Order: sequence, then C-alpha cells, then structure tokens
Amino acid sequence: MDKAILGTVPVGISNRHIHLSNQDLETLFGKGYELTVRNDLSQTGQFAAEETISIEGPKSSMQNIRILGPTRAETQLEISRTDSFALGVRPPVRDSGSLEGSPGIKLIGPEGEVVLDKGVIIAQRHIHMTEEDAEKFGVEDKDLVSVRVGGERGVIFENVLVRVRNDFVLEMHIDTDEANAAILGNGQEVEVFRN
Repeated sequence: MDKAILGTVPVGISNRHIHLSNQDLETLFGKGYELTVRNDLSQTGQFAAEETISIEGPKSSMQNIRILGPTRAETQLEISRTDSFALGVRPPVRDSGSLEGSPGIKLIGPEGEVVLDKGVIIAQRHIHMTEEDAEKFGVEDKDLVSVRVGGERGVIFENVLVRVRNDFVLEMHIDTDEANAAILGNGQEVEVFRN
C-alpha cells in the first residue's frame, strides 16, 4: 500500500453489548428504572452500566450482555459474527442506528422480557472524529477510509466509516473478531489511508 498516511488513531475494541430504549429498559428492569454507571467510556457522555441482561436466539442464549447508556430512541444489540453463529441469527453489517431489515432477538431481564422484531447488527468498523480531527485528516463525515495494522498478523481494514461530531473523541472502533484476527489491543495506534 503506497498511499500517504493521513494520520494515526488509537483503537477501541467493542465486545458484544446492547443499547436499550427507555421503554425496553422499564420492561426488563421495572417502571422508572435508571441505569447505574459502572464506568465512563471514551466517547463523551457514554457509559457502561452495572446492569446486564440475557439474550436468546434460535440456537442458543448468552448471559451477562453489558448495557451501555444512556438510553436511546431504539434498542440496538451489537454482536460479532462469531456470536451470530452461536445465537443462530444473521445480522447485517451496519452503522449504528441503521436497523431496518435487521433481525430481532429475545431480551431477558430481572423483571420481564422483550422480543425485538429488529435491532441486531454487526457494527460497521468506524472512526470517531471531531471536526478539527477531520480537517487534519482531510476527510468528511461518512467518508470511507482504509486502516493498516502493523505487527505479526498485520492487516488492512477497508471501508472504515468516518463519523464526525464535535463531542466525539478520536478513536477507531472494531469488534472482537476483527481485533483478534489482527492481534490488536485497546489503545494500539493504527494508520489511516484513503480507501
């Protein structure tokens, strides 16, 4: 790959997790329930909650699915392709919030259950940037770039979505399958190129 490097970004690895709507949170945990912050995430205002739920697919179930807060307009479960095989679902690769045509799944909480008719996705790998970062890199919101990982199992990730918003913190998000394939660790720097 002979293209010029636009810059480097640190990596954040996402394990399976769920974002809940307020209505689904209350169904699973009880009316008026509010999430308990376990720890803040790198992106401004986002946090991992103490609370977890179970999910049940056609083939198997999984426990201790971490809830990320705050609540959202729609419930969204983000899993890896490996998880999808185990659960027996076929989620599309999507940008966050793009849920039309995605499969559903059953959510099980301490106070109730929710059967989603959509909302399960494999998150498209992406880079969070501020407008200032985007200017430095010479990219715009929704651009696609390539990212090179060095090392023993070096790879090039193509079609990495750029997401620009001023409350974002510069970081590339990939799932556990992608990180494991490249032997990548949280915080490791990777090189960004034009697609």
